Amino acid sequence: MSLGIRLAWTLAAILPTLFGAWVVYRADKNREPVSWVVAIYMFGAAMAGVSFGIVSLLAKVTSLSTLVGDGGEPGSVFFLFAVVAPLQEMLKVAGTWPAYHSRQFDEPFDGIVYASMASLGFAAVDTAILMFTHSSPFWFLRTMLALPAHWFFACGWGYALGMAGRGKGGQLFMRLWLGATLGHAFYMHLAYGRGPGVLVLLGPLLVGMAIVVFIAGRDLRSRGERVSVLPDSIERQFSRLSILSEAPTIESVREGLQRHGQPIMTRWIIYGALVTLGSMIVGLVGAIFLGRSLGVDFVLLDERDSSSAAALALLGSGILAAFPLSGFFVSRASGLPTLLETALATALAILVTLMFFGAAAPGALVFLAAFSPLAWGLACLGAWVGRVRAH
Repeated sequence: MSLGIRLAWTLAAILPTLFGAWVVYRADKNREPVSWVVAIYMFGAAMAGVSFGIVSLLAKVTSLSTLVGDGGEPGSVFFLFAVVAPLQEMLKVAGTWPAYHSRQFDEPFDGIVYASMASLGFAAVDTAILMFTHSSPFWFLRTMLALPAHWFFACGWGYALGMAGRGKGGQLFMRLWLGATLGHAFYMHLAYGRGPGVLVLLGPLLVGMAIVVFIAGRDLRSRGERVSVLPDSIERQFSRLSILSEAPTIESVREGLQRHGQPIMTRWIIYGALVTLGSMIVGLVGAIFLGRSLGVDFVLLDERDSSSAAALALLGSGILAAFPLSGFFVSRASGLPTLLETALATALAILVTLMFFGAAAPGALVFLAAFSPLAWGLACLGAWVGRVRAH
């Protein structure tokens, strides 16, 4: 492939990071100095170059790779989880650190702003390197699906940095950084280490992460001057929708998961787990029937075949749809004032599912583990809606 085509693919991959940086900058009412925003973006880009050099050296020494076909699945998964993901998230934090220790970092939302700039700069260089070395439409799709994850996961520990100014960031930062590192490793494995048929499953993960980032940004803004993280014109339109007035915040979710001096209702945890498992089976069967009526072939399901994308999307959608529905019905049926029992019931159902597939189909564990947080969040969201409607 010619140098011109490679450069064109590379430029097309970088432009979304610049657009993302502009959106985050515009979302901040008390906008940071442009010089600092640009500097942190460039610092994050430099950290990506450092990451590429270290990972390339270690890959050459160990003969490991993040691609399943290059290093074998166990070796590639180990390399990704133990080296690549921790190194990348650590270097993004390093890119944010100068701003965090400056006088410009003077409000909670700055945690999201500067973490976004460092991660988007990092993503620009990381994406450019991948596109320059793997210039093809398929690899462009891979990198475009992987690019937002750099920003979403960085916003997780960026939220903790925003809270740190209020004396709550120490332990919270470590927990969120570890969670972001683990989640990013799972996501990168699905984006780069699996077959093309799996890429369709990344859509729900991106939507889920976008919702979490929106809630986190909304929470940090509520600690500042205004709650909305949207432009005023859009906010006025959305304010007409009653569901937004009831949208959960981090504080309300945390409050909903507390016991409030009441004993945990064990029977509802067991009932809820059974309802969730039953809903998963119904969703799976319903997806199969719908797929067969649409002519989708489930017999030759193979992640390495892009034609399997429709079948995987249907199966995944059917299973994920079970969680908000089961959470809603369990919450309404129990009439409990908290979300704790539903959350524990969902966790129990997910654990049983992981144990079953660990024994029957170990290869599916990585998919189930990657989607478990999303499934748990959907169940809690369904339970929250059920509780609001009940009261």
